[in-house]
Amino acid sequence: MTPRAPRTQAQRSAETRARIKHAVVQSIDDVGFQRTTASAIARRAGMTWGAVQHHFGGKDGILAAVIEDSFSRFADRFEDFPVTASVDERVAMFIERAWEHFGSAHYRTTFEILLHYLPQHRPREMPTLQARMLGAWDRLWTRLFGDSALPRAQRLVLERYTISSLSGLAINLVLQGRNRIVPRGELDLLRATLIRALRRGGTVSQLGARGGELWRSRHNAKRASRNSRR
Repeated sequence: MTPRAPRTQAQRSAETRARIKHAVVQSIDDVGFQRTTASAIARRAGMTWGAVQHHFGGKDGILAAVIEDSFSRFADRFEDFPVTASVDERVAMFIERAWEHFGSAHYRTTFEILLHYLPQHRPREMPTLQARMLGAWDRLWTRLFGDSALPRAQRLVLERYTISSLSGLAINLVLQGRNRIVPRGELDLLRATLIRALRRGGTVSQLGARGGELWRSRHNAKRASRNSRR
């Protein structure tokens, strides 16, 4: 039997950081943000607070890392998403995977951090984080439903409506305490609403050559805008 290669320093550090972030998520989900103190985080992670600080610099660094980790986890759920499936199938799968995230302890933790942590920081930092969140959502939506011919303004309204609906359902889940019930009826209504809106807009292929030209024009404009910001 081939002996297992020893872990590298980078691997050990990544595992320790993951354990600390898990301790934060577990603590906030169990006892709330206010009672998730530095000592509580260190105790759950099984290390000293000094060791925690070595990896994150302090509680602010840990909270920021948990938020970033939540964003990454959400995006990872759509890595193998079948973008060529029908609109109905894509919307159904999108709602299912999105709710797996919004209904999770990771999202509840992220929400509590955003609710309690951001107001304590400089106001100018808040729009930056919000813009990053909405930008990441918009990029994901474009990848999943990029063939939709909805005008950008209408698409953004639909995107934010979806975020608001999922966030609201997640908050309601928190208010239920430990006896949480998955809101199947509300999720089905959201799915039907998205399908109806996307069908009404049609797809680029359904619009024919003119639609294709419109799509390419929008795509080229976005690429030019990204390049101008580099």
